[in-house]
Amino acid sequence: MKTFQLLRTGVAIGLVALASTAAAATTLVVGGKNFTEQQIMAEMTSQLLRAKGYTIDKKAGMGSTVLRQALVNGQVDLYWEYTGTALIVYNKITKPMSAAAGYAKVKELDAAKGLVWLNPSKANNTYALAMRQQEAKDMGISTISELAAALNHKKPLTLAVNAEFAARSDGLKPLEKTYGFQFPRASVKHMDTGLTYQALRDKQVNVALVFATDGRIPAFHFVVLKDDKHFFSDYALTPVVRKAVLDKNPELAGILNRLSAALDDKIMAGLNAEVDVDHKSVSSVCAAFLKKTGLV
Repeated sequence: MKTFQLLRTGVAIGLVALASTAAAATTLVVGGKNFTEQQIMAEMTSQLLRAKGYTIDKKAGMGSTVLRQALVNGQVDLYWEYTGTALIVYNKITKPMSAAAGYAKVKELDAAKGLVWLNPSKANNTYALAMRQQEAKDMGISTISELAAALNHKKPLTLAVNAEFAARSDGLKPLEKTYGFQFPRASVKHMDTGLTYQALRDKQVNVALVFATDGRIPAFHFVVLKDDKHFFSDYALTPVVRKAVLDKNPELAGILNRLSAALDDKIMAGLNAEVDVDHKSVSSVCAAFLKKTGLV
């Protein structure tokens, strides 16, 4: 019996060593887009997988469509994508869907392309409209419907948006139609995405287009107006992996799903703020988070 137990222990140790060697021999290409949240996720994923024994080639700072094509073509093995982006941009589906239905749809459509959507996080980086907290409170505006009512009562409000949102099929015009209001043309200020936050902070506009998990929202004391008619699509941050890679490395699903489960809007906004507002390095922010959550 003792001999059997020793043999069983030896086999178990050997299997662990073999798994570790296999992971170490596998080089994974981790991709990321060209904004803070994506830089954080690419670095955090790279640090986490290196800690698990993988060799990582990180390719961050890519445009959305370029990165997506690289994943489809096998030049990138995995990255974090948004359900709304996959639905609207890659699959041309603009029909409103619930968060669960949108996730199920992209999972189904991308399976045919050899891509696997793992578990979505609770971080929803959707479009949103924001105001300065005090002004919103003074005007009694907490929802987009209340903003619409204020505009329809001729309140002189101005809006900062980027050029893409102003022209998108799921952008400003459909939003105005859904809520029954319209910003006068002269009241809409077009600018680069990052500048909308500064314009709102500096009182150059009353309302700004933002991304819901941006760290500048809490840092600049903004309030996100509730989308009470559920116009904006859900943009759940989700790890997407090539099926061929997952078949060779099935343990990746568990590793990435645990990271996904550790993220939500508040946490993601806080991580973004550490980089964008506190000017900490992406690497140090990721290392501290992984340690704090016990993922490494």
